[in-house]
Amino acid sequence: MFDPVELLRQPVTFPFSGRTAKNRFLKSAMSERLATFSTFDPCGRGQPTEELVRLYETWAKGDIGIIVTGNIQIKKDHLEATGRNTIIDRDLPSDYLQEWTEVARAAKSQGSLVIGQLNHPGRQVSINIQPYPEAPSDVEQPSTGGVLFGRPTPLTKDGIKDIVDRFAYAAFILHRAGFDGVQLHVAHGYLLSQFLAKRTNMRTDEYGGSLANRAQILLEIIIAIRHAIQSPSFIISVKLNSQDSTPEGLCIEESIMVAKLLENAGVDFIEVSGGAYEQIIRSPRDKVTLIYFIVNRKLMPSGYKPYTVETREGYFVEYAEFLRSHLTLSKVVATGGFQTSQGMADGVSRGAADIIGLARPLTAEPFLVRDILRGEKKKAKGDKFPESPMLRFVASAAQIAEIGNGQDITDFDNAFHVARFIAKMQKEIPAAISEALFS
Repeated sequence: MFDPVELLRQPVTFPFSGRTAKNRFLKSAMSERLATFSTFDPCGRGQPTEELVRLYETWAKGDIGIIVTGNIQIKKDHLEATGRNTIIDRDLPSDYLQEWTEVARAAKSQGSLVIGQLNHPGRQVSINIQPYPEAPSDVEQPSTGGVLFGRPTPLTKDGIKDIVDRFAYAAFILHRAGFDGVQLHVAHGYLLSQFLAKRTNMRTDEYGGSLANRAQILLEIIIAIRHAIQSPSFIISVKLNSQDSTPEGLCIEESIMVAKLLENAGVDFIEVSGGAYEQIIRSPRDKVTLIYFIVNRKLMPSGYKPYTVETREGYFVEYAEFLRSHLTLSKVVATGGFQTSQGMADGVSRGAADIIGLARPLTAEPFLVRDILRGEKKKAKGDKFPESPMLRFVASAAQIAEIGNGQDITDFDNAFHVARFIAKMQKEIPAAISEALFS
């Protein structure tokens, strides 16, 4: 029997940048909502605040090997949600270099690698923020959780070039600020994910049709970042859907093919996820990915021993193991659903992942990784919420704000605190959103 702590404590060296993470833990991206925001003046948006610096200073003390920020928007008027998104946009009056330098300093203060996640929402932008979204094609995003979306305008070739340049510019600013790398958000139905999916990419030019064409913008962004930064030690990573779980969305076989293209392009690690606004599969209640592999055992590597629904922890370990068997250099991160140090170590020992990603557990317990590596904890704190993934996301956002403001973190493993939080949400938020949260 192996020691799970010793396995999780091992450093990981990335194949292309040569950088080394001090252990096998990654803090996965979560939107912090700790930047400035103005409803009517886009130029008053996106500046990192002292609260954001304090948040990352706290996570740094948790001894996490790699810290990935929440998704940083590359256009000030195309945001993934209403509120205080961080933004790096060359059209803003400031690049916020000083503020991003402070964030990097805080996140790296205890030896973590810090990665900035970059994103453009594409068609998934509320009509209240942007009534004229841009996307690969004019396929409208269905209303979700009381949020309405405008009909998108297909990007021109010049528009695509502009998007590529904006990703590269944002990466350049983060590099100057001291970040160790970037992560491109190619999951959850955002712009780059929309380009990969047949459902949302109906183009007939070199950016549509074949999978290689649909992945072209992603590869161009990677090339542009390399050209802008000129540093082989700068990490480029990708968050990639295992599948979109929508008709004509990215399927598992295509996802594997994209991962191979990314490895050939020099991507250091791929973090696996799944779903989109239309069909989120980040909940143990929805076993789409697991069921797919049970039905299609022939896809799995020789000697594959499947987890059962009852015993497995990671939501995407089956896909992660499948993906890892097709790669030779790029590292694989499995994120979502891990609760125990044994379950995390099992994911590594069986070959499903090189690195274990944690998100919501680190809003409840910012020092969880440190405590696991010290042998002081074997399991993440649970909660007393009813089965509602979206409600848990909102609760984690509240905990992020508490950490950023230096407040005590609400213990949602306490039924009283859960009841009080739910009552507050039902009182304060619109009925349509409340229905989405509590259903």
